[in-house]
Amino acid sequence: MNLSKKIGLFLGPILFLLFTNLPFILLSNKGDAVIAVALWMVIWWVTEAVSISVTALLPLVLFPLLKIMPIADVGANYGSPIVFLFFGGFIMALALEKVNLHKRIALNIIKITGTTPNKVVLGFMIATATLSMWISNTASTVVMLPIAMSVIGLLINDEDGFTKADQNFSLSVMLGIAFSANAGGIATVIGTPPNSVMIGLLESQYNIEISFLKWMVIGVPFSFTMITISYFVLVKWMFPNRDLKFKASKDVIQDELKKLGPTSGKEKMVLVIFGITVFLWVFRTLINSIFPELGLSDTIISILAAISLFTIPYNLKKGDYIIHWQDTSKLAWGILILFGGGLALAKGMSVSGIVDLVANTIAASNISIFVTAALLIFLMLFMTELMSNVALVAVLAPVVAGIAIGLEIPILYLLIPVTMASSCAFMLPMATPPNAIVFASGYIKVHQMARVGIILNLIAVVLLIIMFQYVIPLLF
Repeated sequence: MNLSKKIGLFLGPILFLLFTNLPFILLSNKGDAVIAVALWMVIWWVTEAVSISVTALLPLVLFPLLKIMPIADVGANYGSPIVFLFFGGFIMALALEKVNLHKRIALNIIKITGTTPNKVVLGFMIATATLSMWISNTASTVVMLPIAMSVIGLLINDEDGFTKADQNFSLSVMLGIAFSANAGGIATVIGTPPNSVMIGLLESQYNIEISFLKWMVIGVPFSFTMITISYFVLVKWMFPNRDLKFKASKDVIQDELKKLGPTSGKEKMVLVIFGITVFLWVFRTLINSIFPELGLSDTIISILAAISLFTIPYNLKKGDYIIHWQDTSKLAWGILILFGGGLALAKGMSVSGIVDLVANTIAASNISIFVTAALLIFLMLFMTELMSNVALVAVLAPVVAGIAIGLEIPILYLLIPVTMASSCAFMLPMATPPNAIVFASGYIKVHQMARVGIILNLIAVVLLIIMFQYVIPLLF
């Protein structure tokens, strides 16, 4: 265990004890208790002294003991509909990965985009982003990395060795995969956990619902814009490969597709269930208007898809299904607990009056709405370079909601761009799993990632400020 983890392990509970035994009251008995729990959780989340999912369990113990909320009210957050929406999404992603459909989709996208150097980079980026919309950005990066390394391996072993143009191409491919994995997840509700934390907060605390389609109307254009900008920054500005002559990549893609063989029955079955699920998510509002008695929600659709994958037999005689319960050992259960912990902390901030206090303080001040929004977006984006974005959103989203109330603007106007900012970490290897995975390939140095990342971070800040000012008010 490194020094920061050792310090964090003891600092969290020490600060908690200090705040729960202050000789005076800062806010209120409940408010001070919630601050004490929040400090403990933030310290452990930032230092990762223990698993961030274990940290998320603290409210289950501490909130009832400190008389902040009864155990039943705290536990309800861990069984929130948004937790089950993500559970269904995880099961669907598991099915895509189990039958190798995600890899087939990715390879075919790269095949379609072409095999000149820049088109190969574009193909990898589109394929990674497409996968990241539906499966975790970690999984999409893990799928793409070995294919990318096979292509780069051809350049290392060709006649002229590993030239400057070859190196630039390698950097563009690797960084392109990481950046598009990060940005691609922003496009859908289930694409990246911070989106779901925010939507869960809106539903549980403010009775505001954002449908799957409504989120895509905002998320897809932003995601597309960030990936397009990332592509041009990489291949036209930072790492151009004008002199690179490269035809063998087509063979690598063909070889990988041959290894997969013809599309199997299981792949077709998963594709049908996946297609129906996405269709229902996108057209849920229309379906509910035609059949109001149905009352479909995104969570119901998600769980229906999960149950289908467990129960529709591929081979009834053999008792063969797409997904068996033992497959869920690979499921990111910790993320689901993390959602619950984040929602419980948000509820604690609400019932203790902290959110109201933030709102009233902002309302009494004379701060410009535009400057406040720009500062929050900037802080969220650069803070997420150093700590888990889902933990950061779990802590800050309720505070941002309070600030929006204080500024007398709709909560969504501020909360959406600030949440999106948490997924725009392009600068450091430790910021996101995709960054860490491509960095571990050995083809990228920290300064190279940081040099491109700082540019993309600043561009993302500008885009999100524009969204706050002009785009979101038109949609909500």
